[in-house]
Amino acid sequence: MSLQAYKTAATRAENPREMEYRLFGQVTRALMHASTVDVTDVATRIDALDWNRRLWSTLATDCASPDNAMDKSLRAQIISISLFVSKHSSAVMRGEDDFEALIDINKMVMQGLAGPGSGAAEAA
Repeated sequence: MSLQAYKTAATRAENPREMEYRLFGQVTRALMHASTVDVTDVATRIDALDWNRRLWSTLATDCASPDNAMDKSLRAQIISISLFVSKHSSAVMRGEDDFEALIDINKMVMQGLAGPGSGAAEAA
């Protein structure tokens, strides 16, 4: 069996919460890496920031849908975080701030997705 077939099978076996956790882990690792590269490595920094911003924008769009079954207050919080992520990402791109707030937010979301008592987000 090829590696790609294994990855496809593993992805299909995940529930939505696990997929979200995995995606947040990938994006957060990209942010963590981008935070360590030289400021002249603009492509790496912008790629990570853009990926994170697109993730949060997608979540906000989903939360704005009237068909979304989540609690309205949670949906509003996610939309609010998405707006913060967008503004903060722009500040990081301009060199006015750092990646830490974005990384911390993603880790907190990962902890929530992992469930109580899990230290899984620390491994991001």
